[in-house]
Amino acid sequence: MILDILPLAGGTARLVRVYGGEPCVKLPGAVPAPEGEGQWPITELGDYCFSEKPRGLPGPEKICRYERAEDGTLCLTRAFGRDVGGKERYSFDFDAPAAPAQDDELHPICGNFLAEVTLPDSLRVIGSCTFYNCRRLRRVTLGPGVEGFGSDLFTNCRQLQTFRLRAAADAPTGLKKLLGAVSADITVELDGAQLFYPEYSEFLDENTPAHIFNHSIEGEGYRYRQCFDGSVLRFAEYDAAFPQACVGESEKTLCRIALDRLCIPYALLPEAQGIYSAYLAAHAASAAAPLIARRDTESLQLVLKLADEENRRQIALACSQSGWSEGAALTLGGQRPRRQKTYDFDDL
Repeated sequence: MILDILPLAGGTARLVRVYGGEPCVKLPGAVPAPEGEGQWPITELGDYCFSEKPRGLPGPEKICRYERAEDGTLCLTRAFGRDVGGKERYSFDFDAPAAPAQDDELHPICGNFLAEVTLPDSLRVIGSCTFYNCRRLRRVTLGPGVEGFGSDLFTNCRQLQTFRLRAAADAPTGLKKLLGAVSADITVELDGAQLFYPEYSEFLDENTPAHIFNHSIEGEGYRYRQCFDGSVLRFAEYDAAFPQACVGESEKTLCRIALDRLCIPYALLPEAQGIYSAYLAAHAASAAAPLIARRDTESLQLVLKLADEENRRQIALACSQSGWSEGAALTLGGQRPRRQKTYDFDDL
């Protein structure tokens, strides 16, 4: 992996571009400064950093390039337009060591190539359009200290499914701002908790000729994204939104919300637990369908504890139809159904 770094005032750095051959990227928290001047913590992701068509990248005379060795160490290969040996980038000294790879020889990790990214705890700012058109990006992992978010971060990230925050469930984080950048379905994983945020849509209509603009929001996802006290997530408010969500959200969405809260019941009050349990009991077959598809035995066991006999029968049938014999056996209590004895009276 190769990193292009722009030094910033105060001894920090901005990551402007990443190159390599793997679609899942784990970024370092710091890079060594040139000439042994300590470390530069990576505190920012530059605008269009992972976009296929970046705009306004700094020239080679302003950046430092690092290459990650097999042992994980970062080696400086170019500093402000010169290689580490002090020669110009475009030297014609054929006796000199081979120069670092040119930009047109490198494979950027961007656009449809990027699948997962793990950001360091040192990061504080994610620039505008950082993941623009990363259509296969599935998962973003980051620390609790990101406070600045640019615009259009995840535009056209159609397969984005999960935000993973390395933070305690009750700790201050930038989650509220991060969720504000995504209006589609998204799962949030925290240390000790997991929450599902459904999609919502915003519309701005103009009433002509009066030129009056009406702003409308559809979907309970917006309400769920407001369940914060400053930068701290409020689980009681999140749970209190469920009865209202039952009015307009789909059965599939409601099952996901309820199941995530019951599987990892962080700060789950008894009243909310009862509401979620009652909903899953009434819709156990629907709740089990995605669990059967991904062979999630642990979650299926929770659903089965709440399911009545009819729902268990439907779940067992669905397991059999999908070819999941383990799930079918689990649904039937780990035992095969006993065959009835038959008698042929003509043989007596």
